[in-house]
Amino acid sequence: MADILIKNGTVIAIDDQRRIIPDGAVAIEGDRIVAVGPADEVARSHPARETIDAKGMAIMPGFVDSHAHAGHGLIKTMGGGRGDIWYQACRGAYTVGSTPEFWHAEAQLAALERLRFGVTTGVSLLGGGDSVMRTDDPAYGDAHMEGVVGIGTRSVVAVGTTRPPHPLTYARWEGSVRADYPVSFDRQLDTSLKLVDRWHRTHEDRLHVALLTPTIHREHLEGADAEAAIAQSREVKRIAEERNLVFTQDGHKKGSVKIAHQVGVLGPRTLFSHATGLDEEEIAICAETGTCIVHNPSAVAAILARCPVTELLDAGVVVAIGSDATAPDRSADMFRHMQQCMHYHRTHFHDPSWLPPGKVLEMCTIDGARVLGLDHEIGSLEPGKKADVILVDLRRPHLYPANMPEFRVTYFANGNDVHTVLVGGRVLLRDRRPVHVDQDAVLDAAQRETELMIERLGLREALRTPDRFWRYSRDTDLIE
Repeated sequence: MADILIKNGTVIAIDDQRRIIPDGAVAIEGDRIVAVGPADEVARSHPARETIDAKGMAIMPGFVDSHAHAGHGLIKTMGGGRGDIWYQACRGAYTVGSTPEFWHAEAQLAALERLRFGVTTGVSLLGGGDSVMRTDDPAYGDAHMEGVVGIGTRSVVAVGTTRPPHPLTYARWEGSVRADYPVSFDRQLDTSLKLVDRWHRTHEDRLHVALLTPTIHREHLEGADAEAAIAQSREVKRIAEERNLVFTQDGHKKGSVKIAHQVGVLGPRTLFSHATGLDEEEIAICAETGTCIVHNPSAVAAILARCPVTELLDAGVVVAIGSDATAPDRSADMFRHMQQCMHYHRTHFHDPSWLPPGKVLEMCTIDGARVLGLDHEIGSLEPGKKADVILVDLRRPHLYPANMPEFRVTYFANGNDVHTVLVGGRVLLRDRRPVHVDQDAVLDAAQRETELMIERLGLREALRTPDRFWRYSRDTDLIE
């Protein structure tokens, strides 16, 4: 007897056969899929306690968002597009301006956004940029983890160390009283390992922890702290290997992959984000070492230089898509990022044949699972895998007529078309409404903690509408 039978929908399985089953079904027992196939056949073999009618819907594996940032959800558009102001807000919030309550509220908001958009697994760096981590004390990571647990989605939370020199100044708050203190590399590493010990592979394996270090660029090799940066990266990578954890770095660009190779941090459990401007040698290095790449087509970094996704794919590198959400100008809607990805690279080649929609759909599902080492558990609808399933409502004006669903879900759908979401066989979203979460309470907590953070850091001016927001063809203030 199955627990849940989802039937009468179009199954887009993304299994080895890449089956599309027009009148299909998925049977679930506990947290696992036990059958995928034609509706009549599956229903006959697996009578269930609960039946979900998916008529007019696509039945798909949940999306994997392979790169985003915890904390950004409460900062979003601050600065009105001015990167310097926005980064100032991030740096302040993630070191001296936030409390555990901030991290809990942001985690719930971000996880709820992902849930509403059909993202069942997401990577979240516990901070911003590649070198502002809230790893001075486990209380902040604990609060983030507890927030995600309350929503029920899967999360890979990346924690680690910041760029030398150390110590860095962090602060805790007791009411309105701020207490500053120095934080060393050793303290950040100790905090990160405590979070690994407490949270990795807990809560029915929904929570994983990854380790990270800052990306080393050419300019970092010329400074007095080069030896420390290299030694620290090697130490964190060594620990990640010992514990079989994903090791990740943010903001790779031309030249940094060669440096990372020389430092010795590449390999199948290494995941680099952005990876823009890579040359042929660096593409070959990624292929030879099995290093994985997450492409963020909607990020500002992708405006400044191109990630050579198609060249990486043709070389045999596994590439996933990340949202880099949620700030300063992008959400966690993976439909948006798939569409952006296709348009971005087709524009580069002036050729619409590049990146077929099926490939980008793989990059948000099975390939996203692969870069995290989780493809044996998630990323496709197959018996034995975790029952992470989304239903996309195809009976919508922008998704009609009802043909070629594999094209429609990729070219025309958006996150608000997600109707139902299951994670580990548990229904978390039904008829676009969260089942176990008070959405208003999440929104109110996010607003409250944002306002408190703004007051602590004196960021009210960062909310001002830019002078050149209206009428102008270009906001030149953004480049000053």
